[in-house]
Amino acid sequence: MTLVVVTEERGITTLALDSPATRNALSATLVAELADALTVCGKDPAVRAVVLTHTGSTFSAGADLKAPPSPYAFVDLLRQVVALPKPVVAHVTGGSRTRAGGLGLLGAADIVVAGEGADFALTEVRIGVAPAVVSLTLLPKLEPRAAARHYLTGERFGVPEAIAMGLVTDREDALPGILDALRSAAPQGLREAKRLVTARVLETFERDAEDLVQRSATLFASAEAREGMTAFLERRDPAWRL
Repeated sequence: MTLVVVTEERGITTLALDSPATRNALSATLVAELADALTVCGKDPAVRAVVLTHTGSTFSAGADLKAPPSPYAFVDLLRQVVALPKPVVAHVTGGSRTRAGGLGLLGAADIVVAGEGADFALTEVRIGVAPAVVSLTLLPKLEPRAAARHYLTGERFGVPEAIAMGLVTDREDALPGILDALRSAAPQGLREAKRLVTARVLETFERDAEDLVQRSATLFASAEAREGMTAFLERRDPAWRL
């Protein structure tokens, strides 16, 4: 059973994360399938742009705690989205949720649209870890004060705040116009324009990726993280809850 559904319409390839039973958690299998689909899109001259979206009520719940990908595989996926020679538009549907590592995918996308009632949260601190690897795509784009608040509190926030802080580009109803504009742009122009706007993010990968992977691995191997993940899976408060 495939976890990424691929559809095409007038030069736009849509990749839909399709594991609603796990809230599109980023498992090793889903990450590998998405990477393969992106590779095909990157090589296909008929593809003008890619839309990354989802089925179900969650864009992505973040890392799959039961079948997680290698941190290196997730870093490679984020870099692949950033470096893909085609624009990537993330579409978070109305009323849906995005958590933790899912925000890393949004940060990697070139344009993000979100529907009414969608909400977001960087919940890593609540299970005893930190948003380490996703910082590669988030910190270059987020307003610093908002990043500090949400990295530290894990609070939920909605579309207006996500737009104000730089996570989301526009509301969902802007998507048709954005796609029509991309269809009107020359492939070479899109490729070279994307290289300009992603250059600094890719420099962050080269400089910080290894350190952040190692930091993430250390955190996930800690006793505090084991307690946090166990509490999450058992649907109880962790031991440190006051």
